[in-house]
Amino acid sequence: MVLIGILMVIVGFALKLDSIAVIIISALATGFAANMDITEILSILGNTFVNQRLITIFILTLPVIGISERYGLKEKAVELIKQVKNLSTGKLLTLYCLIRQIAGAMSLRISGHPQFVRPLINPMAQGAAISKYGKIDEKTEAKIKAAAASMDNYGNFYGQNLFLASSGVLLIANTLSDLGYATSGLDIAKASIPVAIIAFGLVVIQNILLDKRLEREFGKKNK
Repeated sequence: MVLIGILMVIVGFALKLDSIAVIIISALATGFAANMDITEILSILGNTFVNQRLITIFILTLPVIGISERYGLKEKAVELIKQVKNLSTGKLLTLYCLIRQIAGAMSLRISGHPQFVRPLINPMAQGAAISKYGKIDEKTEAKIKAAAASMDNYGNFYGQNLFLASSGVLLIANTLSDLGYATSGLDIAKASIPVAIIAFGLVVIQNILLDKRLEREFGKKNK
C-alpha cells in the first residue's frame, strides 16, 4: 500500500491531470498509507521543496530564456556587439572568461551554458565575426560556439576554487585533512591562484589563435 503513490502518479499523468495536484495527492496518500500524520507529511514535503529549490529555480529559467529568444534576444545581442568597434570574437570571449573567473572567485553565479552562453555570449561572439568579415559558414559558427562554451568551462572551473568557501575547495580540504594533511580552504584557494592565472593565459593564447584563424579564412575574402 505504501507504493500506491507511484500508481497514482502514473495514472494522473496518463490522464493528463494537473501535475501539481497529482503529486501532492499522491504524496498525501503515500504518507497516510505509511501511517504518518498530516503534520509529518507536510513537514517532509516542505523540507524536500526547500532542499530542491535550486533545481526548481534552474528549471524555471529555461522557459524564460526560450521566450526571450523567441522575441529577439539573440538578434538584439548581435546588434549590440556590431556597434562596438575593434571588438573581435577572441577579445569578447577572453573578456567573458575573465568575468566568469572573477565571478567564480567571488562565488557569484552567472548560470552558465543554458541561461548565458547559448542566448547571449555565443550570438555576440558570432556577431563580432559577422560584423568584421560578413557572412561566415556553418563550420566556423560551430567553432565559435564551441569556443564560447569552453570559455564558460574554463572561467567557472578555475575561478570557483579561488573562493575559500566553495564546495570544491571544502571537499579538497576535508579530503586532505582526512588523509592526514593539515590544510584549510584558504590554503587551497591560495594554491589555486597560480593555476587560475596560467589557465587564463592559455585562454588568451587560444582566443588570439582563433582571431588569427578567422582573419586567415575570411580576411582575404573581404578585401
